[in-house]
Amino acid sequence: MTPADIRKSESSRGTILIVDDSMDMRVFISALFKTNGYRTETCRDGSAGLAKAREIIPDLIVLDVMMPGTGGALMYKQLKTDRQLQHIPIIMLSAVGQRSFHHYLKMLNIKLVEPLPDPDAYLEKPPDAQRLLDTAVGLMALRKE
Repeated sequence: MTPADIRKSESSRGTILIVDDSMDMRVFISALFKTNGYRTETCRDGSAGLAKAREIIPDLIVLDVMMPGTGGALMYKQLKTDRQLQHIPIIMLSAVGQRSFHHYLKMLNIKLVEPLPDPDAYLEKPPDAQRLLDTAVGLMALRKE
């Protein structure tokens, strides 16, 4: 049994990785999922988030778009081009409007041989707690089917 398997067995609902540069947002999202039976891990930038995702293989990732250093858009690209991680559902959560992010993704795809898929979900900040929870539960249920 790997360390990731051991951590996943600690919680029957699953593990969620939260990557956001705002400590308040990390605490809010983590508390929301923990009080609903999920295990959470948090990181404050994309490079730490990618390393943590490789370590724990989460059931879902909540990812901010704009962060200093390795931002969420670059982390998203790295996740979706990594064979071990590309299956993980991702909720993009950002103050950047969905249309702006989709335009960025479209421009990025022009340069790629294999275009990146749209995120599984996109929610704008500040998130409605129930909507975020419902979206996460729905995406993880789809993955288990």
